[in-house]
Amino acid sequence: MIILPMDSPRAMPLPVSTQQIITFANSVKNIAALARQRRLLSLSGTAAWCQQAAIAITQEADAAQLLWVTNQPPPQVPAIGLGQAARALGRELQYVIYDAHGGFDADALGAVSGLVRGGGLLLLLTPPLDDWPMQPDPEAKRFMAELDGQGHSCFIERLCRVLTERDGAYCVSETGGLPELETAPAPQADTKHQKPYATEDQRLAVAAIINTAIGHGHHPTVLLSDRGRGKSAALGIAAARLLQRGVGRIVVTAPRLNAVSAVFEHAHCLLPDAHYSKSALRHNNLSLQFMAPDELILGDHNADVLLVDEAAAIPAPMLSELLQRYPHIVFASTVHGYEGSGRGFALRFNQVLDDATPGWQRVRMETPVRWANNDPLEKLVFDALLLNATIAPHETLTEISNEQTVVECLRGDQLLQNECLLSQLFGLLVLAHYRTRPNDLRQLLDSPGLSIYIMRQGGVLVGTVLVVDEGRLDDALAHAVYRGQRRLRGHLIPQTLAAYAGMPDAARLRYARIMRIAIHPELQRKGFGTQLLKQVLAECRKRRVDVVGASFGITEGLLDFWQRSGFSAVRVGLAREHSSGTHSVVVLHPLSENGEIIRQGAVFRLHQRLPYLLKDQLKDFDSVIASRLLMPESDQGNVDASEYSERDIATFAHANLGMETVMPQLHQLARDYFSGVNKAALDEREKTLLLTKIIQNKAWAAVCRVSGVSGKKEGLSALRRVVAKLIDYSSTGT
Repeated sequence: MIILPMDSPRAMPLPVSTQQIITFANSVKNIAALARQRRLLSLSGTAAWCQQAAIAITQEADAAQLLWVTNQPPPQVPAIGLGQAARALGRELQYVIYDAHGGFDADALGAVSGLVRGGGLLLLLTPPLDDWPMQPDPEAKRFMAELDGQGHSCFIERLCRVLTERDGAYCVSETGGLPELETAPAPQADTKHQKPYATEDQRLAVAAIINTAIGHGHHPTVLLSDRGRGKSAALGIAAARLLQRGVGRIVVTAPRLNAVSAVFEHAHCLLPDAHYSKSALRHNNLSLQFMAPDELILGDHNADVLLVDEAAAIPAPMLSELLQRYPHIVFASTVHGYEGSGRGFALRFNQVLDDATPGWQRVRMETPVRWANNDPLEKLVFDALLLNATIAPHETLTEISNEQTVVECLRGDQLLQNECLLSQLFGLLVLAHYRTRPNDLRQLLDSPGLSIYIMRQGGVLVGTVLVVDEGRLDDALAHAVYRGQRRLRGHLIPQTLAAYAGMPDAARLRYARIMRIAIHPELQRKGFGTQLLKQVLAECRKRRVDVVGASFGITEGLLDFWQRSGFSAVRVGLAREHSSGTHSVVVLHPLSENGEIIRQGAVFRLHQRLPYLLKDQLKDFDSVIASRLLMPESDQGNVDASEYSERDIATFAHANLGMETVMPQLHQLARDYFSGVNKAALDEREKTLLLTKIIQNKAWAAVCRVSGVSGKKEGLSALRRVVAKLIDYSSTGT
């Protein structure tokens, strides 16, 4: 296809009328329908003109066949906000209108592009393409804390370049003309297959699922496909066939209930007499039921077959637990996903499968169901969001050595000029962390506080470390964070030290937080990561950084790597992270004398509080990792606890400092009271509150029942008042 720039002599030099736009859009739609593919129509100009043009193009469409994705929808149109794209998954539409005038969310574009069926159009409404990269974008603030909404966006510049240079997109400007249409393709009819299968791939996938479900032994199936290949439909068809065979209890799980709506719909189509709801289907006393992954793991549930959909969006430790518990299990994942990469999932999870169930099989679904092969919109979105980014191939790695690699520090504008390097870099991040999303690409290109360290040899990217600057908060802001009165976007390390370690002075120092570290999968465990990290630390020392820190989901292997690199653990998250299924840990490496003082104080506080937390919020924490965290460090230093204990407990009583920060002091106060050392005048409810929550460590629900408070919020406020009475008596004796 030929896409003409707006200044091309073959393009119309004058603005086009509404009728011309309608006629042009219908021609594009007819071309798409003949090929049973999708196309993108970009309308650039003022928000009012773009909305008017989009309304005119879609005015004849059934309301059920179109969806606006915008934070500022025109009246009386079906619409969702940019942050609500997941709500629409599972639908097939003739038109999706994505309005970027109020902000651009790359994750949302990746999600809703898959809703367009063959013969349909994605309408992208944007500011003038020449101006768009310079315009403020409120959406960017959600994931780039240091961005003030101003400045040049390398991500948007690259997106505009993709729109104007790639096949599959027609760009129409308010002030320009119409691009040239491609030659109409030969009509392509739907490929007919024996019902209920849409493709031969789908039939083979269903057969593999059934074999796993009824076969002997533990032989999982991993089902991989890009979007639109009928993966969830295959799970639903297989579930119906299994129920017809008498398999009694089938459970399907996924990150969200609405992610498996297609599974239930396709099962119900084959079993129309079954009792059907959003989360369950019952047929002749047999059932297909949805259960959340954590519910399956924490409870004692039986299942003849477990179907795991969108497995790449479920933490690997949870997948491993499910693999151990359920012998007849199928994992299904999108390969190039807007919310996580099946490539990263496959790379990380293959080894788990090889070790635990050597007889597992992989099934790949290639043929699209919702549209024809070689769909231009699919390729365009893949290119725009780098969903198909690839790392350096195996044959280029044979001569790579530690001695010949070089480390460089880059910024987003430099990556913009090197598409090959950008693709290798983002592909590496995808494989290293399989919840990498399109918005991470925008952060990579646009975040002004991000330093991108790369290790390469020639044109081969070996590894990368992403570092963001944090800290240097003024005293007022640091103490507001410490007192629980402020929470900032970004500044994870200084906020952790101020709010959870009770060290407001620490927030004044200069920090470098390592957001990601990734080494080429075939070069891991060969010293490249250690060497790269050493050079990053050296560069940070040159920049007069006081402390380098990192936060990650803790495992034995990762803890060992960071400790060997000179980092000390200073805080453990109380809840498991959704992205990793593990507790997070914050580690520090000091680079200055002030940084060393902060490290010593933070390590001391962790060692002081962790025993209490392991009896309460962290009672299910891994015991091997806990013992390693509690082991004293040889250079722990001498810390005077008295300098902060009184301040912390007073801040808990009179502000919003969390209980985690003052658990040792709370226990001491409670012991002093019940032993008679502290004779503060407490009423019966206050005594009960102090006993049940601090001494007995009961859950808030139980504390509320016996103490008479209405809930956790009221109970915590009441406990703060009790503590205030106790510390007043300690200081005054009355």
